[in-house]
Amino acid sequence: MTEGLRPRFKLWFSTRDAEGAFGDGKWRLLDAIARRGSLRAAATELGMSYRKAWGDLKKAERSLGVSLVQRSRGGISGGETKLTEAGRAWLQAYAEFRSDVEEAISSAFAAHIESLEGRKT
Repeated sequence: MTEGLRPRFKLWFSTRDAEGAFGDGKWRLLDAIARRGSLRAAATELGMSYRKAWGDLKKAERSLGVSLVQRSRGGISGGETKLTEAGRAWLQAYAEFRSDVEEAISSAFAAHIESLEGRKT
């Protein structure tokens, strides 16, 4: 009955003024920026427009009250986007928080849903 079934979830934070202030999408964007060194390259990797990526970053920064990235304009060699210290802290803290939430969800799933296996109708 529960074979192949697994829990999935989306996680995000909201404030009184901003729904989706920070969550999985913005976390993945920060991670891609950290690896790629470019907002444009990160957006491309994630299949989103540069405009959406930039808007998501600005929304997160406004909502959290911190600068997450530092940008330098392009030139012949192109621009660069790096995470600030706060950006790196958010990237790491959210990854750890998300891991804890995933572990709790898996544990609850095992306790309450997997236990349905073998029950007769």
